[in-house]
Amino acid sequence: MEYNLPQLKILAKQAASANKKLLANLKKYKAKEIDDVFHQFHETAFKKIDCLDCANCCKSISPIVTDNDINRIAKYLKIKPSQLTEKHLHIDHENDWVFNNASCPFLDSENYCSIYDVRPKACAEYPHTDRKKMKQLFDLTIKNTEVCPAVFQILEKIKEKYSFKH
Repeated sequence: MEYNLPQLKILAKQAASANKKLLANLKKYKAKEIDDVFHQFHETAFKKIDCLDCANCCKSISPIVTDNDINRIAKYLKIKPSQLTEKHLHIDHENDWVFNNASCPFLDSENYCSIYDVRPKACAEYPHTDRKKMKQLFDLTIKNTEVCPAVFQILEKIKEKYSFKH
């Protein structure tokens, strides 16, 4: 399935205000209920959406790469951590390691990750809609609606479930 990613970004921006209101309203619910709802719709979305068809996250955002990630990736690539950082990483304005370019240097032409088994933790957890304590991730979730078709779809389903009108 092909995704119209420019259209997704437009739709996400149009829905941003309603999504922010939705998430503000959800804060009154118990954390477990919110987690359960997100997890339910995460499962549903990823039964229909194949990340290999999209890979927009890998093409358009750079994850935080921790020191543990750097050491694990370098070991996998059989290079020194310093070689990995010199070639592929820089420190951003928040003092975090990130890839030099938004497009991941380890993504191949068929959207496969050449370091998948040792990819950064942020990549492994993306789009974060199946994590616990979703309340703490609401701001990130709004941002991710512009990048990930699944996140956009998850919020649309949650709006339906709670009969949320903007």
